[in-house]
Amino acid sequence: METLTSAQQELYDWLVHYIQENQHSPSIRQMMKAMNLKSPAPIQSRLEHLRKKGYIEWSEGKARTIRVREDVRGVPILGSIAAGFVNEVFTDAVERLNLNGLPIRHGDYALRVTGDSMINAMIQEGDIVIMRPVTDPQAVREGTIVAARVESGTTLKTFYRSGNQVQLKPANPRYPVMEFPADMVDIQGRLIAVWRGIDPDFSA
Repeated sequence: METLTSAQQELYDWLVHYIQENQHSPSIRQMMKAMNLKSPAPIQSRLEHLRKKGYIEWSEGKARTIRVREDVRGVPILGSIAAGFVNEVFTDAVERLNLNGLPIRHGDYALRVTGDSMINAMIQEGDIVIMRPVTDPQAVREGTIVAARVESGTTLKTFYRSGNQVQLKPANPRYPVMEFPADMVDIQGRLIAVWRGIDPDFSA
C-alpha cells in the first residue's frame, strides 16, 4: 500500500481517533479546526489522497460518508525476533495487528517472538511485541527491553551500557548475557507493549 505524507498521516490518524470516539464521521469544518487550517481545500485534497491510496472510503463532497478501511488499521507485523539467540528479523509487512484503543504512534511496529529467553520478563514464545523505533540510541535507558541488531542478527533483550560496552541481558538463567562493543550494537526499537492470548484480526 502506498505510504502517506506527513500531512495525510496526521489527518488519517485524527480521523481514526475521531471515528472510534464518536462512531460517526466528522465534518469538513471539524477537520479544518483539528488540522489548524482556514480553507476546506487542503482537507478535501488530503481526503482524496487517502481515498486513492486505499486508507478510507468516502463520497467526494460528503464528509459524513467517510469510513476508515478496517484492513489498513493497526501496526505492521514486520517478521519475527529471537528471544533466545539471534535471527534475521525485518521483512516487508504482510499483516497488520489491530490495536484499537492503545496509544500507538505512527511508525510503531510489531514482531512475533521466537524463543524463551525473556520468559521472566513475562514475554513468551508466540507473543507479539509492539516496538517503537529508536532515533537516539544514547537516550535509551538502562533496563529497557530492546530489539538490538548485532553482527549475527537481531535479538530481544534488556539493554545495559557500561562504558564502551553494551550488555544484552536475557530474562531466563538458561541463556548467557551477550556483551558487545557499543559501536557493534544497533538499537532498532524499544518495547512498548506485549500482545498475547487473543485471536487478533489480521489481514494482508
